[in-house]
Amino acid sequence: MSSEELKYLLVGVLVFGFLVRKTLKMLNVNHPIPSIPENLSEYLSESKLKEAKAYQMENFRFGLIAGTFSFLFTLAFILWGWFGALDSWIAGFEIDPLYQSLLFFGIVFIGSDILSLPFDWYSTFVIEEKYGFNKTTLGTFFSDKLKGYLLSIVIGGGLLLVFLWLIHRMGKDFWWQFWLIASVFMVAVNLFYTAWILPLFNKLTPLENGELKDKIIGYARSVNFPLENIFVMDGSKRSSKANAFFSGFGSRKKVVLFDTLLEQHPPDELVAVLAHEVGHYKKRHILWSMVISVAQVGLMLFLLAQVIFSENMSLALGGNSWSPELNIIGFTMLFSPISMVLGIGMNWLSRKNEFEADAFAKTTFSGKPLAEALKTLSVKTLSDINPHPWYVFVNYSHPPLLERLARLER
Repeated sequence: MSSEELKYLLVGVLVFGFLVRKTLKMLNVNHPIPSIPENLSEYLSESKLKEAKAYQMENFRFGLIAGTFSFLFTLAFILWGWFGALDSWIAGFEIDPLYQSLLFFGIVFIGSDILSLPFDWYSTFVIEEKYGFNKTTLGTFFSDKLKGYLLSIVIGGGLLLVFLWLIHRMGKDFWWQFWLIASVFMVAVNLFYTAWILPLFNKLTPLENGELKDKIIGYARSVNFPLENIFVMDGSKRSSKANAFFSGFGSRKKVVLFDTLLEQHPPDELVAVLAHEVGHYKKRHILWSMVISVAQVGLMLFLLAQVIFSENMSLALGGNSWSPELNIIGFTMLFSPISMVLGIGMNWLSRKNEFEADAFAKTTFSGKPLAEALKTLSVKTLSDINPHPWYVFVNYSHPPLLERLARLER
């Protein structure tokens, strides 16, 4: 395929992806507001239902503006060869090609983040503030940005340097060698995320002794799930939305509860939420998700190895000769339809896993408090209780609320 044909293939893929995403969102936001189901009548009012729809609509309109801006900017970079122009400018510096590539990606990353900064600010301090969710201060907002940059430079930059070195030194065999490195890194992140990375952004404190901790430990022992590492995270410093998650394996497994979750739910509901998370562990969902993610990375790297040395790809993006950084950019765009299909599969599997974890919690503890916790979470976060089926199929990693309640309450 000639460089000109590749260029317009990239444009076609970019346009296709943009139209599919926006069409699905439009279908979802225009899906009718339902009448309040009987099992939500004590939690949800007509005014709250309309507020949830207004929140959804405002996010859609804002996302349309932000997404269109990003789409047009990327389109301009392809059509007018700005990626290639940036690469040629950097090539004029008398530095090692590896560092030229790092500089290229650094400029693209920082430039992209700066362009998205006004949109991030508006989403946080206008939309989330308007609906009572935002708790982030300007200091926290910019501190998060700076910490994110530092992590990207230290960790992301280090991995990228190894990746580029392997491309230059190992040829097409780079893919399986970097796959091994990436696999080890992914496992390490899961093991040490709550100990090393999360504390950079949030404060974790052990759950205080008392009724809740006693109930959690008692439940964990009843299902043969030894658990001592229970932490409370100061999620309220950024948002009033509540959450909980589980990470790690073996002796390093931890449960993290947002402080907002503790404020909004009684002990039985919190234990039910924990039982759901334990269900994921017992059903080996976490392990299998890791295995599948590692396999997906291997597939992506293998496919990248088939096009990374194509000179025409570099020329299609405005380069003067073969450039690994330009080909990585081009491949990322070409891979997006495959990524979408893989994402649909992963979301289907995730929804299946959520149902299984709900069933585990219902069997080993109780379905009623979990159902009540889900109702409270959904209403307080203005969740969409009637999403469009196609939007769910493509984008939802969790089943819609009413589907989960139907299984928990029967």
